[in-house]
Amino acid sequence: MTPVDTIALLQSTFGATVTPSPANALAPFVTVDPTKLVEVCSFLRDEPRLRFEMLNDVSGVDYLEPDTKKAAKAGFDPHVEVVYHLSSFRFPGRRFTLKVVLPRWKNDTPGELPEVPTVSGVWAAADWHEREAFDLVGIRFVGHPDPRRILMSDDWVGHPLRKDYEFPLEYHDIRCR
Repeated sequence: MTPVDTIALLQSTFGATVTPSPANALAPFVTVDPTKLVEVCSFLRDEPRLRFEMLNDVSGVDYLEPDTKKAAKAGFDPHVEVVYHLSSFRFPGRRFTLKVVLPRWKNDTPGELPEVPTVSGVWAAADWHEREAFDLVGIRFVGHPDPRRILMSDDWVGHPLRKDYEFPLEYHDIRCR
């Protein structure tokens, strides 16, 4: 089953909650409505024709266009994405990508982190990947069993891979810049 076949199967099963990638995308993927993420991921893992048993990684990506005039002209809304790369053991070489698009801030309130359900109940490997995405990009994974920071210290303020993040001059009397 090719990625295009996988997309067709997901669309026939989940309808409008799954959006296929644009035709000019380098590799086919789907964008999933956050409310259906766990259901879609469970289907990708459990469906006998697919069997995506392995979560390779979860990445948080910040799409902030610093030039707002240019962004408006291009029809671009700043947002963050969570990208999931999957593989199958049963069908070697079979890979698939899905994305969830979120606003940069929950309820358009700066400082309120966007939220997406955790998939750590589907793939245990998501545990550490989601913690990393929270730590660095500031995406909150609702229902995560252990939402502690993993790379930054507990008292670190902010998320360093956010494009509008300003590194502190000092941290605990240590010069940062």
